[in-house]
Amino acid sequence: MTANELYSNILAKKSYLCVGLDTDIRRIPAHLRREPDPVAAFNRQIIEATADYAVAYKPNIAFYEAQGPRGWESLQRTLEYIPRACFTIADAKRGDIGNTSGLYARTFFDPASSGLDFDAVTVAPYMGRDSVEPFLEFPDKWVILLALTSNVGSSDFQQLPVRTEKLYENVIRTSQTWAGADRMMYVVGATRADELAHIRTLIPDHFLLVPGVGAQGGSLAEVSRYGFNSQCGLLVNASRSILYASSGTDFAQKAAGEARTLQQEMAGYL
Repeated sequence: MTANELYSNILAKKSYLCVGLDTDIRRIPAHLRREPDPVAAFNRQIIEATADYAVAYKPNIAFYEAQGPRGWESLQRTLEYIPRACFTIADAKRGDIGNTSGLYARTFFDPASSGLDFDAVTVAPYMGRDSVEPFLEFPDKWVILLALTSNVGSSDFQQLPVRTEKLYENVIRTSQTWAGADRMMYVVGATRADELAHIRTLIPDHFLLVPGVGAQGGSLAEVSRYGFNSQCGLLVNASRSILYASSGTDFAQKAAGEARTLQQEMAGYL
């Protein structure tokens, strides 16, 4: 999916909502646990309920890996349920030396190899350029680099001074030589909204994937105010606030309501 295609979908739906499919089998409503694949059954109803309001879906790969082989089957089924017009992100946070990164890239981008065909994958940039480039060898696929995350421990390294700037700023500046705004996005946590305006001066044209709105308490208003660019430039992720809006048989309806509320707020900002 190209940046223009993504932006067109944002305009059509009046939404820049990404639904995070962090599906914890321990939190799936009890009535679904009798299904042959409870995770896929839950995800399918979530996707069907929210597809009118979301432009992207982001399975967190850890929740599927933790289930072993059946988890990978659930992930593959989940990807098949997502409408083709929606942007798909493998939230894998991979980062390793080049040949290993090449295999990670095949995992998420080469359906002939793995059966999976995501639009994008999250990547940790700590090991540098050669650990990221294998993902960029796949045409029309996106790398989403971790830049400034929302967790408490992010200040341990990301805020450290490196010459005249912070480490996360150096990551952003350096990585722009690896690919353009049509192939690379950055993760910036919603709880860092006060720094978004500055980040926009560093990467005015790139899309930002912004987790932390909803259960983590990030402000959609602040993210939108400081994060917008001329083509929206935002994918704002919400996971638990949508997935677990209800633990009963009405979970999909409640999820739809949460997604609709976010979409309506987003429409106002757009």
